[in-house]
Amino acid sequence: MAVQNALVQHMKSGLTTVARCWSVRRKDGVGFGFTDHDCDLVFEGITFRAETGVTAAALDQSTGLSVDNTEALGALSDASISEKDIEAGRFDGAEVVCWLVNWANVAERSILFRGAIGELRRAGGAFHAELRGLTESLNQPMGRVFQKACAAGEDCACRRNFSETPGYFDLRDVVDVTDNWILTWDNMAGFEPGWFQRGKLTVLSGEAVGLTGSIKADTFADNKRIIELWEPIRAPLVPGDRVRLDAGTDGRFETCRLKFGNAVDFRGFPDIPGDDWMTAYPSRNGVNDGGSLRE
Repeated sequence: MAVQNALVQHMKSGLTTVARCWSVRRKDGVGFGFTDHDCDLVFEGITFRAETGVTAAALDQSTGLSVDNTEALGALSDASISEKDIEAGRFDGAEVVCWLVNWANVAERSILFRGAIGELRRAGGAFHAELRGLTESLNQPMGRVFQKACAAGEDCACRRNFSETPGYFDLRDVVDVTDNWILTWDNMAGFEPGWFQRGKLTVLSGEAVGLTGSIKADTFADNKRIIELWEPIRAPLVPGDRVRLDAGTDGRFETCRLKFGNAVDFRGFPDIPGDDWMTAYPSRNGVNDGGSLRE
């Protein structure tokens, strides 16, 4: 608060030396710093580069739960934001923080905006990044969903608990890949057909390192194992690149219990009656004591 007050007093002096700085941290941990000042600035352990050609439009801020937003504009370059990284999706959802800084004394600064990159467009050697504020997350559905299938998604405790357990993942080099989304191997019979279906593929080396893809199908054909993704990896994937395959789940209670032995962490409601329950009628047959329907 004292630092912010010092900046306020500087702004009131009538003769100011202020600039704006932006930090961008991608989900893979790689960070960038930009400033509209004519010299590099350093604070928060980040070097904010000048002459990067990055600017920002006016920030639209409001009270209440309205979504704050702005837009960052800049030139594509290998030194900062490259077209191939945008194409690969490495900047999707990246965290963005914008400061107003006294460049003569960077200890005097205040955060103007904190959020993430939304829509990212590129054209004519430049990029346009929509920046969405923290209240954007309030537009997303949250909370538990009462359904038979597991609602945990990628945070499924089954996958988390068994992420390093032999038999539930496989590490191997790419041998044959078609259009960055169909991978084929020989001699990969150590897992049942469909074992990796609805799982995840993670690239561990090569130009596409760090990128992931959801597995659509896991099948055998002509003694070859075929892993098909829902969409292509958005960077070149070539033979020799190392990948990781994680076992998938269809979200059913039986799969969690039998495949992972982890029924205690199941996040669905398998005993919710189906639509046919609405048309059911009392029966004299069977056990009608109101107890569990499961053995």
